[in-house]
Amino acid sequence: MERTDAELIAAVLSGETAPFEVLVQRYLPRVFATARRYARRESEVEDIVQEVWLKAFQKLRTFRGDAPFEHWLMRLAVRTCYDALRAHQRNREATFTDLSDDESDWLERFGAAPENASESAAAARALVERLLSMLSPPARLVITLLEIEEKSVKEISKLTGWSVPLVKVRAFRARAEMRKCLARITRGKYL
Repeated sequence: MERTDAELIAAVLSGETAPFEVLVQRYLPRVFATARRYARRESEVEDIVQEVWLKAFQKLRTFRGDAPFEHWLMRLAVRTCYDALRAHQRNREATFTDLSDDESDWLERFGAAPENASESAAAARALVERLLSMLSPPARLVITLLEIEEKSVKEISKLTGWSVPLVKVRAFRARAEMRKCLARITRGKYL
Protein backbone atom coordinates (compact mmCIF):
# COMPACT_ATOMS: atom_id res chain seq x y z
CA MET A 1 0.00 0.00 0.00
CA GLU A 2 1.28 3.45 -0.92
CA ARG A 3 2.11 5.75 1.96
CA THR A 4 0.49 9.17 2.14
CA ASP A 5 2.47 12.38 1.95
CA ALA A 6 1.82 12.99 5.66
CA GLU A 7 3.24 9.56 6.57
CA LEU A 8 6.28 10.12 4.39
CA ILE A 9 6.90 13.57 5.86
CA ALA A 10 6.56 12.25 9.41
CA ALA A 11 9.12 9.53 8.61
CA VAL A 12 11.55 12.07 7.16
CA LEU A 13 11.15 14.34 10.17
CA SER A 14 11.87 11.40 12.48
CA GLY A 15 15.25 10.90 10.80
CA GLU A 16 14.65 8.58 7.85
CA THR A 17 15.83 9.88 4.49
CA ALA A 18 14.47 7.20 2.14
CA PRO A 19 10.84 8.45 2.36
CA PHE A 20 11.96 11.82 0.99
CA GLU A 21 13.04 10.04 -2.19
CA VAL A 22 9.46 8.79 -2.58
CA LEU A 23 8.22 12.38 -2.33
CA VAL A 24 10.78 13.46 -4.91
CA GLN A 25 9.69 10.74 -7.33
CA ARG A 26 6.04 11.56 -6.77
CA TYR A 27 6.34 15.31 -7.46
CA LEU A 28 9.44 15.55 -9.68
CA PRO A 29 7.48 15.87 -12.96
CA ARG A 30 5.39 18.71 -11.55
CA VAL A 31 8.45 20.58 -10.23
CA PHE A 32 10.23 20.15 -13.57
CA ALA A 33 7.16 21.41 -15.45
CA THR A 34 7.02 24.49 -13.23
CA ALA A 35 10.74 25.23 -13.63
CA ARG A 36 10.54 24.85 -17.41
CA ARG A 37 8.03 27.69 -17.56
CA TYR A 38 10.57 30.10 -16.09
CA ALA A 39 13.95 28.98 -17.44
CA ARG A 40 15.04 28.63 -21.03
CA ARG A 41 18.03 26.29 -20.90
CA GLU A 42 17.73 22.76 -19.57
CA SER A 43 20.77 23.29 -17.33
CA GLU A 44 18.98 26.22 -15.65
CA VAL A 45 15.86 24.10 -15.23
CA GLU A 46 17.88 21.34 -13.58
CA ASP A 47 19.56 23.84 -11.25
CA ILE A 48 16.20 25.29 -10.22
CA VAL A 49 14.70 21.83 -9.61
CA GLN A 50 17.69 20.82 -7.52
CA GLU A 51 17.37 24.04 -5.51
CA VAL A 52 13.64 23.40 -4.96
CA TRP A 53 14.29 19.93 -3.56
CA LEU A 54 17.17 21.13 -1.42
CA LYS A 55 14.97 23.86 0.07
CA ALA A 56 12.08 21.41 0.50
CA PHE A 57 14.28 19.06 2.50
CA GLN A 58 15.78 21.85 4.59
CA LYS A 59 12.41 23.53 5.28
CA LEU A 60 10.27 20.41 5.66
CA ARG A 61 9.82 21.17 9.37
CA THR A 62 7.98 24.37 8.39
CA PHE A 63 5.30 22.36 6.55
CA ARG A 64 2.27 22.62 8.84
CA GLY A 65 -0.07 20.33 6.98
CA ASP A 66 -2.85 22.94 6.69
CA ALA A 67 -2.87 22.42 2.92
CA PRO A 68 -1.67 19.48 0.83
CA PHE A 69 2.10 18.99 0.59
CA GLU A 70 1.87 19.55 -3.16
CA HIS A 71 0.58 23.12 -2.64
CA TRP A 72 3.39 23.89 -0.19
CA LEU A 73 5.93 22.44 -2.61
CA MET A 74 4.57 24.36 -5.62
CA ARG A 75 4.65 27.61 -3.66
CA LEU A 76 8.28 26.86 -2.81
CA ALA A 77 8.97 26.04 -6.47
CA VAL A 78 7.43 29.27 -7.77
CA ARG A 79 9.37 31.36 -5.27
CA THR A 80 12.59 29.55 -6.16
CA CYS A 81 11.90 30.21 -9.85
CA TYR A 82 11.31 33.86 -9.05
CA ASP A 83 14.62 34.05 -7.17
CA ALA A 84 16.37 32.45 -10.15
CA LEU A 85 14.75 34.96 -12.52
CA ARG A 86 15.92 37.85 -10.36
CA ALA A 87 19.46 36.47 -10.21
CA HIS A 88 19.46 35.92 -13.96
CA GLN A 89 18.17 39.45 -14.53
CA ARG A 90 21.05 40.93 -12.52
CA ASN A 91 23.65 38.94 -14.47
CA ARG A 92 22.39 39.19 -18.03
CA GLU A 93 23.39 41.59 -20.72
CA ALA A 94 20.51 43.57 -22.14
CA THR A 95 20.71 42.72 -25.82
CA PHE A 96 17.86 43.09 -28.25
CA THR A 97 18.86 41.00 -31.23
CA ASP A 98 17.04 40.95 -34.49
CA LEU A 99 14.10 38.64 -34.90
CA SER A 100 14.66 35.29 -36.55
CA ASP A 101 13.18 34.86 -40.03
CA ASP A 102 10.37 32.67 -38.67
CA GLU A 103 9.51 35.17 -35.93
CA SER A 104 9.64 38.05 -38.36
CA ASP A 105 7.44 36.24 -40.90
CA TRP A 106 4.93 35.30 -38.21
CA LEU A 107 4.81 38.85 -36.88
CA GLU A 108 4.20 40.23 -40.38
CA ARG A 109 1.43 37.69 -41.04
CA PHE A 110 -0.14 38.44 -37.68
CA GLY A 111 0.00 42.18 -38.32
CA ALA A 112 -1.64 41.76 -41.73
CA ALA A 113 -4.26 39.15 -40.84
CA PRO A 114 -4.35 38.03 -37.17
CA GLU A 115 -7.02 35.41 -37.84
CA ASN A 116 -4.78 33.56 -40.35
CA ALA A 117 -1.46 33.70 -38.47
CA SER A 118 -2.05 30.66 -36.24
CA GLU A 119 -0.50 28.09 -38.59
CA SER A 120 3.04 28.82 -37.36
CA ALA A 121 2.66 28.26 -33.65
CA ALA A 122 6.39 27.50 -33.20
CA ALA A 123 7.39 30.97 -34.42
CA ALA A 124 4.75 32.56 -32.18
CA ARG A 125 6.02 30.56 -29.19
CA ALA A 126 9.60 31.65 -29.95
CA LEU A 127 8.49 35.29 -30.11
CA VAL A 128 6.62 34.99 -26.81
CA GLU A 129 9.68 33.34 -25.20
CA ARG A 130 11.87 36.17 -26.51
CA LEU A 131 9.49 38.77 -25.09
CA LEU A 132 9.28 36.97 -21.74
CA SER A 133 13.08 36.83 -21.50
CA MET A 134 13.20 40.61 -21.92
CA LEU A 135 10.82 41.25 -19.01
CA SER A 136 11.83 41.99 -15.44
CA PRO A 137 11.50 39.01 -13.06
CA PRO A 138 8.25 40.19 -11.42
CA ALA A 139 6.71 40.92 -14.82
CA ARG A 140 7.77 37.58 -16.26
CA LEU A 141 6.46 35.73 -13.22
CA VAL A 142 3.05 37.40 -13.23
CA ILE A 143 2.59 37.09 -17.02
CA THR A 144 3.57 33.42 -16.92
CA LEU A 145 1.21 32.63 -14.06
CA LEU A 146 -1.68 34.75 -15.31
CA GLU A 147 -1.57 34.31 -19.07
CA ILE A 148 0.29 31.06 -19.73
CA GLU A 149 -0.67 28.96 -16.71
CA GLU A 150 -4.06 30.69 -16.53
CA LYS A 151 -4.01 31.10 -12.76
CA SER A 152 -6.47 33.44 -11.10
CA VAL A 153 -5.30 36.57 -9.31
CA LYS A 154 -6.16 34.90 -5.99
CA GLU A 155 -4.11 31.81 -6.88
CA ILE A 156 -1.15 34.00 -7.85
CA SER A 157 -1.48 35.85 -4.57
CA LYS A 158 -1.29 32.57 -2.65
CA LEU A 159 1.63 31.24 -4.72
CA THR A 160 3.75 34.39 -4.50
CA GLY A 161 2.74 35.80 -1.14
CA TRP A 162 1.78 39.10 -2.80
CA SER A 163 -1.50 40.81 -1.97
CA VAL A 164 -4.33 40.64 -4.53
CA PRO A 165 -4.05 44.38 -5.35
CA LEU A 166 -0.28 44.00 -5.82
CA VAL A 167 -0.83 41.11 -8.25
CA LYS A 168 -3.24 43.28 -10.25
CA VAL A 169 -0.81 46.21 -10.33
CA ARG A 170 2.08 43.96 -11.35
CA ALA A 171 -0.05 42.37 -14.09
CA PHE A 172 -0.94 45.81 -15.45
CA ARG A 173 2.70 46.91 -15.38
CA ALA A 174 3.89 43.62 -16.86
CA ARG A 175 1.57 43.98 -19.85
CA ALA A 176 2.80 47.53 -20.41
CA GLU A 177 6.41 46.34 -20.15
CA MET A 178 5.69 43.58 -22.66
CA ARG A 179 4.19 46.09 -25.10
CA LYS A 180 7.35 48.23 -24.80
CA CYS A 181 9.56 45.21 -25.46
CA LEU A 182 7.51 44.29 -28.52
CA ALA A 183 7.76 47.86 -29.75
CA ARG A 184 11.56 47.76 -29.32
CA ILE A 185 11.80 44.53 -31.30
CA THR A 186 9.57 45.71 -34.10
CA ARG A 187 10.95 49.27 -34.24
CA GLY A 188 14.31 47.95 -35.44
CA LYS A 189 12.58 45.89 -38.09
CA TYR A 190 10.02 48.32 -39.47
CA LEU A 191 11.70 51.74 -39.03
